[in-house]
Amino acid sequence: MSIKLKGIAASDGIGIAKAYLLVTPDLSFKKVTVADSDTEINRLHQALETSIEDLKTIKGRAVGHLDKEVLAIFDAHIALLTDPEMIKQIEQLIKTQHINAEAGLKAVADHFINTLEAMKENRYMQERAADVRDVTKRVLSHLLGKELPDLAGIDSPVILVAHEVTPSDTSQMNKQYIKGIITDLGGRTSHSAIMSRTLEIPAVVGATDATQQIKNGDMLILDGLTGEAIGSPSQAEITDYQKQAQYFEAQRREWAKLVDAPSVSADGKQFEIASNIGTPTDLGDVLKAGSDAIGLFRSEFLYMDSSDLPTEEAQFEAYKRVVKVMKGKPVVIRTMDIGGDKSLSYLHLPEEMNPFLGYRAIRISLQRQEVFRTQLRALIRASQFGQLRIMFPMIATLEEFRQAKTIFTEEKHKLQADEPGIGDDIKLGIMIEVPAAAIFAEAFAKEVDFFSIGTNDLIQYTFAADRGNECVSYLYQPYNPGLLKLIKHVIDAAHQEGKIAAMCGEMAGDAVALPLLMGMGLDEYSMSSSSVLRTRSTMKSLDTAKCAQLVDHVLANALTNEDTRKMVKAFLNK
Repeated sequence: MSIKLKGIAASDGIGIAKAYLLVTPDLSFKKVTVADSDTEINRLHQALETSIEDLKTIKGRAVGHLDKEVLAIFDAHIALLTDPEMIKQIEQLIKTQHINAEAGLKAVADHFINTLEAMKENRYMQERAADVRDVTKRVLSHLLGKELPDLAGIDSPVILVAHEVTPSDTSQMNKQYIKGIITDLGGRTSHSAIMSRTLEIPAVVGATDATQQIKNGDMLILDGLTGEAIGSPSQAEITDYQKQAQYFEAQRREWAKLVDAPSVSADGKQFEIASNIGTPTDLGDVLKAGSDAIGLFRSEFLYMDSSDLPTEEAQFEAYKRVVKVMKGKPVVIRTMDIGGDKSLSYLHLPEEMNPFLGYRAIRISLQRQEVFRTQLRALIRASQFGQLRIMFPMIATLEEFRQAKTIFTEEKHKLQADEPGIGDDIKLGIMIEVPAAAIFAEAFAKEVDFFSIGTNDLIQYTFAADRGNECVSYLYQPYNPGLLKLIKHVIDAAHQEGKIAAMCGEMAGDAVALPLLMGMGLDEYSMSSSSVLRTRSTMKSLDTAKCAQLVDHVLANALTNEDTRKMVKAFLNK
């Protein structure tokens, strides 16, 4: 009887092969008292140095089949192993408690891991705990004289099943044989998920108990499109998924032909299909997809991946790099969107009962202006290298936008004292994610240069339902007629003033939503880079006049989210 598992779709594609359980050797040890602390410290340093050499070798092997930005993950791991603060803490424990190197290493590593995992509101930082675990495991293996698995030795098709897959594991994978990955832990922003997408290996992460449910050698189907897996499938299921896999690969080959193609509808209307990115390391995916622009650069990841507020110079270099790589194509950079599910240990934000409705995003920027002004100066300076646009998040009132614009103008004028004209070409826009701003869009449209509809938050605020709460997940309704009317109102308000209406939430890359958004006249669709070519392909087949008729039909007749879905499906199947 087959076993069904559900996780997070982390890398597109379908894999069918026998399961290969990635088993780490037993790295348990006893904490013992030692007479000679110096010998233990020498053992520690020897294990650290050997681990660094391992990582350099693995990185060297990966050159050529992993992007430069992804290879930088190994540099980050080497930096962890050479972190003087961490090493000093381990040495002090060994000396003061007279314990063996293994015990000192694990105690300090566990402290780092627990600190990162305690950041419950910050998924990105929680996932960095996996990096600390990875390097600790490597050092421990050398202290204990045990070998870690050698994935490079796999020579037949398998689907990797693991508690979690580390970057050093992923870098050793040969995509000729690794047909998929499923893990108990992880999220879409974990390093292993990023590397799986780079290697185009289908992946499902966060499946909770995959290693308990699946046995080594079991036949396994893995669907990286839906986040599902089937253990011990029937022959009928295997045949069905083989057809789906062939169809997906044929589609992917067709989509690849559209890398340099314009984003146009069947009736020749031009649109813009853009990418959402979190850091400059995502640029490889943007270029590979042939994106028309970057519609959302989440600048907060520069803050979240730092132990202190990033300097103006560090931010300038990051923004400059992104703008230069895009070679004149638009780059929309959202100012720091901290708060809600993203916190910073060093910013000391107050504890809140409901952080999603509290002190976050533009509200922090307007109160902590020294942080905001530093970011704006870096952005203005980077605008010299391409078409940079600035977007303010979580705007609820006109006063907030006007205050943010005033601060921007003040910083621009200061910089223009030395560099006349700098920043004059920058367009200022807002994310429409607060229902009050959506309802009042006509007034905002007179003052902003563009709108970008952030549907992830707009949906949760419109339906008063936390999108991370499984109990109310049924209220995440992107096709609800009430929400569609709100979105259409925002687009119409922008166009009435001759302004651009964009969308940067998950809905922008949604295949069911696409004909509706095209029918409403949405100008720019910003999404995960992996969805760009698929969306461009679908867009080519849709006529905007017919899509507009679909919108009229839906808004006149649909009463529920499901009504809309059925109407769109019927429209697409005509």
